[in-house]
Amino acid sequence: MSIITRALSLVGLEKRSTIGSNGWPVALSATSVTPTTAQSVSAVYACVQAIAETTASLPLILFRRGEDGDRERAADHPLYRVLHDMANPEQTALEFREYMQAAVLLKGNAYARIERGNDGQVRALWPINPDNVQVQRTGSGLVYDYSDGKGAMHRLLAHEVLHLRHRLGDDGVLGIGPIQVARGVVELAQAENEHGRNTFTNGAKLLGVLKVPSMLKPEQRTAIAASWASQHAGGSNSGRTAILESGVEFQPLSMSLEDASWIEARKLSVIEVCRLFRCPPLIVQSMESANYSNSVELARQFVTMTLRRHLIAWEQAIAAKCLTDAGRRTYFAEHQVEGLLRGDSVNRAQFYASAIESGWMQPSYAARLENMPIFAGIDDAKTVESDSTPAPLPYPSKQQEAAA
Repeated sequence: MSIITRALSLVGLEKRSTIGSNGWPVALSATSVTPTTAQSVSAVYACVQAIAETTASLPLILFRRGEDGDRERAADHPLYRVLHDMANPEQTALEFREYMQAAVLLKGNAYARIERGNDGQVRALWPINPDNVQVQRTGSGLVYDYSDGKGAMHRLLAHEVLHLRHRLGDDGVLGIGPIQVARGVVELAQAENEHGRNTFTNGAKLLGVLKVPSMLKPEQRTAIAASWASQHAGGSNSGRTAILESGVEFQPLSMSLEDASWIEARKLSVIEVCRLFRCPPLIVQSMESANYSNSVELARQFVTMTLRRHLIAWEQAIAAKCLTDAGRRTYFAEHQVEGLLRGDSVNRAQFYASAIESGWMQPSYAARLENMPIFAGIDDAKTVESDSTPAPLPYPSKQQEAAA
């Protein structure tokens, strides 16, 4: 690999057949990549939605610690309803958490104003647009200045803000999102989108040149090009029959989207974007190597390798900002991920049977995990062993045939 090739690869411009000049994609300016424009790349939007939707849809439960390591749902605590049902009077818990998680992925930070009641307990969480927030470190700690969208500025102290971060930046205050770190990957995907859009807009079926027997004047060339474009360029004109003047010859160019490796480049861009967000391609419907046997394992990897970090960030931020020191000794928030990890019904049945037989899981708990009703005495039921002689087979077994 040459020095130039290595340098271009570092900024995300890997050589991709004939896309752009001399096989290199046309680089977009770094300022063209924003959280809004990045979502025009389907892989970016799909990765963000997969993580944000899944995180928001997982039950986030506030538990109360009991004796001997036991726990129970703290449904009577005000914070339980905020996390599980309604984050504020205008947004459900799912809508609030989905917005916050998407902001973390796209912008590196997410902020919510904490509203407390007279008793000091959290009564609501109000999201704040990260673009309107400025964070400053003062002698007494962090302060958050934000605009309410009407021109008024407000200041919140650290304990009044729920702040979620992506990977912490060098300043130790703000998070850095995948798009900010690897703009080149998104720029390349945008360039490929633009290439495909221009190709189909100009009419991929009639890509070629018009040959005339004599030299044309500039105004003649302009007129012929305009006439040809009006009749044959664009998807709406695809397949129309061309009528040529005497002596004019249309010579198609032997280049198609496949020849230019555009489709392969698009597939690679999906993989590269998935790497940024640590999201398995299968999750964003890239089904190249998907099958039933590995789909369950990939879903498990999605939880452990992709979601786990974000789920822990939520739980620790809630403990730090939404609970007091005394509250943290009694209460804790935790996501319920068993539904994503339990696999197919056969594997779950074998897992529960082994756990119950080993004595470390009660049948009632297994039923609760499966959202099944729990009947009285389920944990007292005993397995009845039959001592009856099995009925004879209607045909001789292989052992009986061998003995005969």
